[in-house]
Amino acid sequence: MTVTRRTLLASLAAAPAAALMTRTAFAAFPERAIHLIVPFAAGGNADIVGRITGDVISKAVGQPVVVENRAGAGGSLGAGVVAHAAPDGYMLLVGSNGPLTVNPFVQANLGYDPLKDFAAVALTSYVPHAIILSNKVEAKNVADLVARSKTAPITIATSGVGSATHMTLERFKHATGVAITHVPYRGGGALLPDVIGGTVDGAMTEFSTALPLHKAGQAHIMAIAAKQRSKLAPDIPTFDESGARGFLAQSYIGIMAPGKTPPEIVAQLQKAVADGLTGGPAAEKLIGLGSEIATPEQMTSKGFADFIRADYDAMAAAAKLADLKPQ
Repeated sequence: MTVTRRTLLASLAAAPAAALMTRTAFAAFPERAIHLIVPFAAGGNADIVGRITGDVISKAVGQPVVVENRAGAGGSLGAGVVAHAAPDGYMLLVGSNGPLTVNPFVQANLGYDPLKDFAAVALTSYVPHAIILSNKVEAKNVADLVARSKTAPITIATSGVGSATHMTLERFKHATGVAITHVPYRGGGALLPDVIGGTVDGAMTEFSTALPLHKAGQAHIMAIAAKQRSKLAPDIPTFDESGARGFLAQSYIGIMAPGKTPPEIVAQLQKAVADGLTGGPAAEKLIGLGSEIATPEQMTSKGFADFIRADYDAMAAAAKLADLKPQ
């Protein structure tokens, strides 16, 4: 093939411009503040981890990350906002069990597909669930709680209908036969004053949310749904030790973008999260709150997507076990 002088000159002139356009387009993100939607009320695990992660992203990309709490429908309200937002990286979701892998099995007309309408950015961390009881309730283990429930009503709060802790409570009831009345709240932080005051007998919540109350003597954690005791509170037994053999449950937190967000933007955000949570003060802060940092593979976009798919399938089985139907 013969290349004419005119063609060669035109190609050489166009190449730098094309390269510059590509670099400019990539460098343009982000040009303004990023909005990070927490689909629960302030004070709960998703809110706390979301704010720590938002700060990590902000420092990496050089723009403010504005955290917004949009609670409602067990996290589905806020998740729906992000699912239908422009796929430009400027609106992100603090994704967790509820809106991503629980609500599809307990809420009809969800309004979004958690497996198709989001782009996974990175998993940040996970934390075991725990039952914390008011100091007015003297149950020390599962057997005590079951026995008490046979003679008096037991009210246990969760962060909302269709939340991850609600699903865990239903699994716990099925596994132990304990008679419990579920009291849904609008977030993990909102229920704490009522546990302290004894308005409800206790709560199924994230260990990180319950731990400050336990350490302060304002309430007591009966058990955590982990494989082993936490180094932060070795006095607290696991559910397995407490009488619910093999019972495990956890909440996970990760960052999601709207589906069809450009891969280069997802990659930039993923790197910000992974770099910020690989050691350093942010990771230490999460560990100090009772969370376990995600593995390097889980912090990749593909790794988090695979994690969500696996948990989605597990929750489908759990919903069937508990005979939960979308309502």
